[in-house]
Amino acid sequence: MASDELLSVGRVGRPHGLDGSFHVTQPRERVLEAAQRVIVKDEPLEILRRSGTPAAPILRLPGIGTREAAEALRGTDLFVPRAAAPPLEEDEWLAEDLVGCRVVDGDERVGVVAKLLPYPSCELLEVQRPDADPGRPAQALLVPLISDAVRTVDVEAKVIDVNLAFLGETA
Repeated sequence: MASDELLSVGRVGRPHGLDGSFHVTQPRERVLEAAQRVIVKDEPLEILRRSGTPAAPILRLPGIGTREAAEALRGTDLFVPRAAAPPLEEDEWLAEDLVGCRVVDGDERVGVVAKLLPYPSCELLEVQRPDADPGRPAQALLVPLISDAVRTVDVEAKVIDVNLAFLGETA
């Protein structure tokens, strides 16, 4: 399966108990909750047991039967096929779809989305700006995903139109 067909749903965290169960760090709550299987090191594994909370899940998978086996996988990424993700709501996007989008303010080029940052109040787009001064590294622009800051998102065209005036930036 191609990597662009997979969504990250977290990482194997510290073991929980003696049976190979483990905490999931950085969980993608809705996607992980809907999953029946996760992919660990290119191997799809059925979720045998799920406990904890959506924000702090604990999983048990086949073939990981001891605390030591879970510890050996600590830090390993967990994935699910994109098709297994629940449907998106209106004005909702996957982080993978936003990364690499061109960011503009009307006709002016602003930069490219490097990543999506989760913050308590809302998510932020980290936009890498072109280096205007060859002697200085380009500064990232943080754009909150709120309607005042983001006019439109066109995932198919890979373009996000933002309001630099709202962000206190000059266009």
